[in-house]
Amino acid sequence: MTQTATEVRTAGEVHTQARPLVRGRSPAGEAWRRFRRKKLALASLIYISVILLLGVLAPVLPIQSFSAQDLSNVRALPSWEHPLGTDDLGRDMLSRLIWGAQTAFLVATIPMVIAMGIGVTVGLIAAWYRGWIDTLLMRLCDYLLAFPALLLLIFLAATFKPTVVNFVREIGPLIGQPGLWRTGIVDYLAVLIILALVGWAGLARLVRGQALSLKEREYIEAARTIGASERRILFLHLLPNMLPLLIVLASMSMAGAIAAESTISFLGIGIVPPYPSWGSMIADTYGKLRTPYWWLLAEPLALVTTILYAFAYLGDGLADALNPQAH
Repeated sequence: MTQTATEVRTAGEVHTQARPLVRGRSPAGEAWRRFRRKKLALASLIYISVILLLGVLAPVLPIQSFSAQDLSNVRALPSWEHPLGTDDLGRDMLSRLIWGAQTAFLVATIPMVIAMGIGVTVGLIAAWYRGWIDTLLMRLCDYLLAFPALLLLIFLAATFKPTVVNFVREIGPLIGQPGLWRTGIVDYLAVLIILALVGWAGLARLVRGQALSLKEREYIEAARTIGASERRILFLHLLPNMLPLLIVLASMSMAGAIAAESTISFLGIGIVPPYPSWGSMIADTYGKLRTPYWWLLAEPLALVTTILYAFAYLGDGLADALNPQAH
């Protein structure tokens, strides 16, 4: 028995020498280590980052303007001068796709931040105070969610956008910009507000459900016991522990905003030409799939499809990486 114990101890010592202790990782570092194992999710993150970064840098990149025309090369095949060809008006497709990525970046970030801010606040308040406040806020969410999301989006885009146009037309002379309402600012402003209004209700219900679970944990009871204020408990104890859920929801919200903007722009009630949008580019080339100019439709359609799939894989990877119990 003594010899066996010695052998075990010796084997343990050899094992310790061969594999030195690893420094402790922070929760964020551990989540990143798990995320890197998801090769498809990591590739999706890189792809999304590159596309959106190109959109941000579009004004300084050595590319043509989204409205520049080359009438001698209408519907030109891909070439060295026009790597992805030109459209029916002689505009460079590669340049318009990159400028469209700028629109995608705007609609993916600004509405997401606004919707997350409203949804998280409403969800936390409803879960914490319960009672009539919870009932009132959740019934409001139910009314918004009762409408099919696409129909509600189309309805708001068709009715709200003229209101924004009239508002900008009235304030334009007051700020010395009488022609402001004719610019693309009106389209972008209306679309961003609409996407934010449509997206917060579902987020609020998910945040409320998570908050109801977390508020019964021991650390919340301990914070109450020591006399922490409600605001401190909500935003310093409850909210940080919901961060994994919020990160996944942010990824889903960005994908949904890009898909929604592309849809309403395709229908002609979102970002309208000549301002660049992948949805309006698809609408401009709709019906060309069975013609010799099929690439005019295939290029923006492929970009929208791949980036939405990338967001889906990214969301799955984040959900797994931020959930230690899944490993």
